[in-house]
Formats: sequence, structure tokens, C-alpha cells
Amino acid sequence: MILLFSIVLALSSLLMIVLILMHKGRGGGLSDMFGGGVSSSLGGSSVAERNLDRITIGTAAIWTISVIALGLLMKVSN
Repeated sequence: MILLFSIVLALSSLLMIVLILMHKGRGGGLSDMFGGGVSSSLGGSSVAERNLDRITIGTAAIWTISVIALGLLMKVSN
């Protein structure tokens, strides 16, 4: 079980990195320093951006569950 949750954690971590990098910069943060300050006024209102938000939240939930499960399994196994 520990191996299974470790694999799920690694895959969801990589997917989270990719999904977060795919989001548009909304300005006002570090994205301004690297040229991401120019954004349209409709940022986040498109269907693709909403779907990307939903997929990112779902992946974050899977990541959180796998971290908690791994912690509990490691505690019980020791």
C-alpha cells in the first residue's frame, strides 16, 4: 500500500506542477517580474480556464489524500 500511495503522490505532484504552470498569470505577483504582467481583462472567465481550475483542484485533493494516507500508513507500520 505504501508503494501504491507513493506512486500516486509522485504522479499527482508532477501533474500539479504542470497544471499550475498552465494557468494564466493574473498580475500583481511574481509573474510581473518575468513578463507576465500583460493580461487580458477576461482572465479566468473562459471555459478552458474554469476547466483547468477544476482539474487542478481535483488533483490537489488527490495529492492531499495521498499525503495523509502515506503519513498514516508510515505511522502504523513503525
